[in-house]
Amino acid sequence: MTHPSHPPAPSADPVLTRLQSWYASMCNDSWEHAHGVRIDTLDNPGWLVRIELGGAVLPAESFQPVIIDRSDSDWVRCRVEDGSFQATGGVANLLEILEIFLRFAGA
Repeated sequence: MTHPSHPPAPSADPVLTRLQSWYASMCNDSWEHAHGVRIDTLDNPGWLVRIELGGAVLPAESFQPVIIDRSDSDWVRCRVEDGSFQATGGVANLLEILEIFLRFAGA
């Protein structure tokens, strides 16, 4: 039986690679059952990101909210609240949101 050849996997964006590594470092047969990373869309349009921090050793109280308003379509809002990193942003701001989280997480 022959298998069709598969093209090589596309190279990942460094931000996504770092997020994958951070997530993998959190998985301990317990954390991932109660916590996780959620990326969703907004209807204005834009992105909604929620990363639950439960058990993460992060200085949550030192996170300063981020408010960036460049235009109606280029904006970012990030905060740490209720044990999670919560962010929204314009349609082209997803990687910027994730980069802000990763800097906060030291990843």
